[in-house]
Parts: sequence; C-alpha cells; structure tokens
Amino acid sequence: MSLVAHVQGLRVEIGGRVIVDGVSLEVNAGKVTALIGPSGSGKTTTGLALLGEYPPGARVEGTVRTTGGLVGYVPQHPAAALNPARRVGALLRDIAARQGGGRGEIRQRVEQALHLAQIPDPAAVLRRFPHQLSGGQQQRVVLTQALLQGARVIVADEPTTGQDVLTKQGVVAELAAVARQGIAIVLLSHDLDVVRELADEVVVMREGRVVDRGSISSIPLDFAQEVPRAARAARPQGPVRLEAKGLTAKHRTARGAVDVLSRIGVSVAVGECLALVGRSGSGKTTLGRCLAGLHSAYDGTVLLDGSPLPRSLRSRSRDQLAAVQYVFQDAKASFDERRPVLDQVARSAVRLRGADGPDARGAAVRTLEELGLNACLAERRPGGLSGGELQRAALARALLAEPRVLICDEITSGLDPVTRHAILEVLARLRERTDLSLVFITHDLATAGMLADRMAVLDAGRVVEEGPAQRLITEPWHAFTRALLGAVAQPARPRQ
Repeated sequence: MSLVAHVQGLRVEIGGRVIVDGVSLEVNAGKVTALIGPSGSGKTTTGLALLGEYPPGARVEGTVRTTGGLVGYVPQHPAAALNPARRVGALLRDIAARQGGGRGEIRQRVEQALHLAQIPDPAAVLRRFPHQLSGGQQQRVVLTQALLQGARVIVADEPTTGQDVLTKQGVVAELAAVARQGIAIVLLSHDLDVVRELADEVVVMREGRVVDRGSISSIPLDFAQEVPRAARAARPQGPVRLEAKGLTAKHRTARGAVDVLSRIGVSVAVGECLALVGRSGSGKTTLGRCLAGLHSAYDGTVLLDGSPLPRSLRSRSRDQLAAVQYVFQDAKASFDERRPVLDQVARSAVRLRGADGPDARGAAVRTLEELGLNACLAERRPGGLSGGELQRAALARALLAEPRVLICDEITSGLDPVTRHAILEVLARLRERTDLSLVFITHDLATAGMLADRMAVLDAGRVVEEGPAQRLITEPWHAFTRALLGAVAQPARPRQ
C-alpha cells in the first residue's frame, strides 16, 4: 500500500478544552478510511488537520504529513465552498485553466472530472449558480473542484448529510469511483450504512480519542443505536395555523426562470407536526423557505391563522417574524463567528419580543439547558462548539421568539443517531406542552415518523402523496414513496 497521509499524536486544544487527544492515523492511496463517532468526538477536527486547518486560537501538538499532492475537502455544507456570484461552469473552467492548455484541453479536463464525480445532466449544472443546485449537486461540484486541482486525498465530511436514501446510493457510487482512481478517501460520518458500503478501515472516536479501529465487522458500534422506524399515531387535528395555497416557486437562471415548486397546497394545524419529505432537489427546502419568507420569488398565498403573510421576510412585521421561525440545516453558518453563542441566542428575545437584556439572557440560559447545552459552553464563540451543540443553540434561539410555527430544515441530518434521537425527543416534549406547530423538513421517512402527525412527500416540485404519517410508512400509495421506503429497507453491504 502507498501511504499518502500520516497523523501521529495529534492533540488540539481550544481555550483549555481538549478537542482531539493523541490521535494517530494512516491514509493509503485508493483506500477509504472512515472516522466515526458521536457529535463532538473530534472527527472533523482530525479531518481538517490533514488540510493544515485548525480552529482559531487552537494549540496543536503532534505531526501531520501528506505526500504526493493536494488534500481536497468536501464539507458537510458544500455551498460554503462555492462562489455564489459565479456560475458553476466558470468556476470549474478557471480551476482547469491553471494547468495550462487550450480551450479544448480545459473543456476535456472539466468533462472528465464531472464524469468521475458522477454529476447527472452536467450541461444544466454548468449553467447554474450554486444556490440553484440541490445539496447533492453542490457536493458533487465541490468534489469536481478538488479533482480538477489534482487532489490525491479527499476528506469527505458527512457527505450524506441531508440526502435521501436514493441520493445516498449515488454518493456511495461517486466516492467508490474516486477511490478506484487511486485517490484516498477520508470519510467523516455517522451514517453507518454508508460506512459499511465504503470503508476499508474504520476508526472510532469518542471525546477526542481513538477508542477502536479495524474493519466494520470487527468493532462495536454501540454509540450508533438507530432511531426506531415506527411511526407515531397522529394527534387530533385542530384549526389550521399555517397554510400554503397554489404556491409555485421559481429560481432564476441564465435562460430565464425555472419552476421548482408547482401549485403546492399544504397546511399545518395548531399543535401539529407536518413532515415535508423527499429526495435532494425535490423542492422541500424551497417550500419551507417560502413559508418563512426567505424565498420571495413565488406565486400563490401563505396564510398564518387565516391572514396572508408578506412574501419577503423584510416586509413582515415583528410579530409575524416572531410567529414563524426557521432553524437552518447548517447551524454553524447561521451564527456570527465573532460573538459568543449565548449572546446571539438571547438577542432573539430582545429583537423579536422586546425583552430587556438580563431577562433575555436568563431565558436563553434556561432554554439552552433544557435542550441539553451547558451555559458555560454557550459562552464560547461558535467555533468552540460541536455541530450537535450548535444545532441545539440554533433551536434555542428560535424558541426564544416564542413562535407559533417552527420550521426545522434537516436539523437532525448532520447528527449522530444518539444526538438526533435526543433532539427529536426535545421537539416532541415541546409540542406536548405547547400548541407549537412544527414543519419538519427531512429526507428520512423513519425520522419523520417519530415526530410527524402527517407527511407530505415531494418529488420534482410537486406533492405526490400526503396523509397520516403512520399510514404513509406502513401503506404508501404512490410509487415514489414506496421507492423511498424500499431504499431504506435495503441492508447495506459491507465493502469487500
């Protein structure tokens, strides 16, 4: 085997908190090394060390060596690695041009990289801006960038986060194809099905340390108990709280506006949970953003307690802003890196409810602790918290507005199963104690089934099936819903 990266005795400390403690790792060409562990275990910090990147203010000990070329990085939230002001084609051609050659050579390099990254309909993708792509498409574009730069090691950070089971199968095929080219893959993941299919070696981390390593069949995975797949029984339905009527949303492209939602009609009642389910690119996030006023390019009407809501967030009153709160999938990107998390959570009560500073801070501390986040941790800046901790903080910030509707966009998809289950239990308790209405956007029918009273399944911008969660999981009517459930039911095959 050809060693392309080596980590020895890595220790990373931030503000007196040890994030990674004595980690050693070998990465070989053409092999997939998976780092797994619960949220906050240190796997992302270890993966970023291969790129020579560490959190601000970190004290670092140990050695990290790479040989034979660049280390590429595919982040958990790939939009952050793409220039939002440039079309994908221009981004990729600029990277390919750095190696020299004429237009024909540059075009050929781009085409080869797109093929290796397994991007469907590449011509259409090249014409679009990053925000016009689904999360899965953005991820493939970032991978294409790394391949064009000549990366010999790819660090893939939670590459299946926010992806439906059908798209996950494409991610597995994509990374396996890259490994077959002799490129090393370091896979950071809590998704054990993907790990089983891809990994040659598995390294288990907990609290910053390596606690086990070996093949997927030789190590205990007790930290990763799966969320039960049984659906909950629906609660009695009350009056309608939030409703979309005839909603058709568009994205603007170089060739004009493209419909991403077509004549959508959905509603959520007082105290009810509606799950919006579908594969990557189905339109479920765009629908959630329309409801929240974050995407104003749509026709149709959104009603709150029977009254129309302005399309744009900027046109909504303070009461309307407080009433409908949105929790983003990428919790880290939703916080200001320069300010303590606790201050940002408390500001929600000040800005939207008119609370004074001390009262808002006290409410923030109580809410954070109820969600399982210690106030001392929340005094840190976002870079000092794990993804799971930041997601709890983002949820607390939204709750401090005392919303009538909470829209959660894939908020559990980047978390390990234990943390995911804990967040779902928190949301379930909130709904039992209050009349909070919840719109839960997810690719995962099983997770939706734990929380949702009703589900709406989206495909290609349309609702193809809607009904009680229990019925959709046990007796789906539409072929697409059956395909999603069938893909979930297929057991992962360990890599040979």
